[in-house]
Amino acid sequence: MGEKTGTYPGAAGRAVSADRPSHVRNVVLVGHSGSGKTTLVEALALATGAVNRAGRVEDGGALSDYDEIEHRQQRSVQLSLAPVEWAGIKINLLDTPGYADFVGELRAGLRAADAALFVVSAAEGAENINGATRMVWEECAAVGMPRAIVITHLEAARSDFEEMTETCRTAFGGDSPDGVLPLYLPLHGPEGPDGHRCVAGLIGLLSQRVFDYSSGERAETAPGPEHLPLIEEARNRLIEGIIAESEDETLMDRYLGGEEIDVKTLIEDLERAVARGSFHPVLAAAPAAEGAKQGLGTVELLELITGGFPTPLEREAPAVTTPDGRPRTPVTCDPAGPLAAEVIKTSSDPYVGRISLVRVFSGTLRPDETVHVSGHGLEDRGHESHDVDERIGALSSPFGKQQRPLPQAIAGDIACVAKLTRAETGDTLSAKGDPLLMEPWRMPDPLLPVAIEAHSKADEDKLSQGLARLVAEDPTMRLEQNQHTHQVVLWCLGEAHRDVALERLRTRYGVQVDVVPHKVSLRETFGGKAAGRGRHVKQSGGHGQYAICEIEVEPLPGGSGIEFVDKVVGGAVPRQFIPSVEKGIRAQAARGVAAGHPLVDIRVTLLDGKAHSVDSSDAAFQTAGALALREAAAETKIHLLEPVAEIEVLVSDDYVGPVMSDLSGRRGRVIGTEQSGAGRTLVRAEVPEIEIGRYAVDLRSLSHGTGRFTRSYARHEPMPPQIAERLRESADGGA
Repeated sequence: MGEKTGTYPGAAGRAVSADRPSHVRNVVLVGHSGSGKTTLVEALALATGAVNRAGRVEDGGALSDYDEIEHRQQRSVQLSLAPVEWAGIKINLLDTPGYADFVGELRAGLRAADAALFVVSAAEGAENINGATRMVWEECAAVGMPRAIVITHLEAARSDFEEMTETCRTAFGGDSPDGVLPLYLPLHGPEGPDGHRCVAGLIGLLSQRVFDYSSGERAETAPGPEHLPLIEEARNRLIEGIIAESEDETLMDRYLGGEEIDVKTLIEDLERAVARGSFHPVLAAAPAAEGAKQGLGTVELLELITGGFPTPLEREAPAVTTPDGRPRTPVTCDPAGPLAAEVIKTSSDPYVGRISLVRVFSGTLRPDETVHVSGHGLEDRGHESHDVDERIGALSSPFGKQQRPLPQAIAGDIACVAKLTRAETGDTLSAKGDPLLMEPWRMPDPLLPVAIEAHSKADEDKLSQGLARLVAEDPTMRLEQNQHTHQVVLWCLGEAHRDVALERLRTRYGVQVDVVPHKVSLRETFGGKAAGRGRHVKQSGGHGQYAICEIEVEPLPGGSGIEFVDKVVGGAVPRQFIPSVEKGIRAQAARGVAAGHPLVDIRVTLLDGKAHSVDSSDAAFQTAGALALREAAAETKIHLLEPVAEIEVLVSDDYVGPVMSDLSGRRGRVIGTEQSGAGRTLVRAEVPEIEIGRYAVDLRSLSHGTGRFTRSYARHEPMPPQIAERLRESADGGA
């Protein structure tokens, strides 16, 4: 950050370890898919000596570590860690997915990091700063997380650093655009055959030095006379922006009075402002050319991370309680303190087994020690609560496909832990004698239902275990065993999330499944009053069966359930068999009387009946009750009831009209709207659940990624006759 030339200690062939929290920086990379995050991580690894010129880890394997499906889809779908070392500082680079379906991995990265790099592509302009990226920026701002911006793809023909910088100032600056300013300007090389001038170096605005990368290594030179006019305006703006954030209130007056402020003072104030999260520098980066040791801007970025980003000591740890919820003294980033660590990612290795990526917030984690694992449960997502002791295996530092052994992981560091068979993402690791539970981070709700069936009998035998392991890795996924529709449903964040989950089931756990249409829990009810007679009389030598009952059925208001009334007089149905009639009626109602959906919201009145002194029985009157209900159903119209959800859609003001129009097209009723922060509106509506099966996908498309919604069950209400008829015809056709 101070624009030093630096050295390149690297980490070739060995794990990068830290001996104190002040020597650690945890940085998460944020940006949409294709912005260049993974390429930037590789460029930083090359600059620090962690990989060789071919982009390979020195002791074998590639830096980029994707599953087979990720190769095929050409995008990263999971959080990955690349530890590198620069100037004696360990930098944990957390590369997050850029695709919206994997926002759960992004949130895990934000939890583990102390600062964020927002990566934007100069080739795509304003299009790559989408609504989702802005929302993540605002989340970071809400918790005071320091942020910087890196502009990539400067080698592209259409790239324009100055234009992209202004776009970032508008998108991220809000009311304070002077808090988003470049530290360097690009130095363009000679014009190519296509007329494009590639960026060959950078000009430091504070130091007024030129850093030339055209030779493949960073070379520092004095600026020529032609450079100074280019940087004067940008330099003055940067100095004013830094001074505005300075804790020295006299600095602005001195500057405006014509005093030349010492560059060292400006850099120190800049570093403090960045660490506080009040100033957000813009930098440029490009991958190294063939044979080069350093990519453009990598040294400058490493200096920013080590000099300007905060250490773990400067971050407040998440709140902790005892596992049963009692308050606890807050933990601090002290290697000698009580152990408090959190599983931020869980994955399965075919040779090693389950591997947990763990951020240590307090204490020191050591191999082969026994720790306490506390789980939040998340029972609604298929994650059971657990509160157990486990002996951990080896500690390691991941790099590509390599796992390099670590002797320990101190407070502030991130490491991989083997053999935690019960721990899941989001769980807390603490000392066996002093168990703790960390406040969970906010997980997005999975709102895309995917109904699945085992492909074969062999798959059916492995399905339960495979699904359990799948949801253990991914807390954004919810597993539902629907007792009404008898379907196994995976709730996902989107179609890409679904595809990756099903592919992992197949490739990692050997379970092939078929996706089937998702069913909503429909109900039936009577459209009017009707009577029915159930006669169950059989004589076949020996004991016979004899039961007759007469009932009257009438509809009740929604939510009433089933009401049974006994109005038998004179003992026509013996008292001991009246509960049998009711049991038979309720059993038939659960099976349905028209389309096989549960019957609800009716009053059944038992009026009369007959019994036999020998042949009547509990089973006979149950059967008679069921027959009577079916006969009554045949005498009137049966309405189909569909579940209605209450949804709340939070969307940018620009898309409120299209969202409300779309909801109307889904038979929705808009209840109201209200402002929810600057430029956003909350739309409340009631929509039939059958109409919002794909709403998680459709809303994202409709709102250009700026919308999100929640849903909750409201009630069942009658389905329009024409839609009910289509459903019946579809069911009959399927049969």
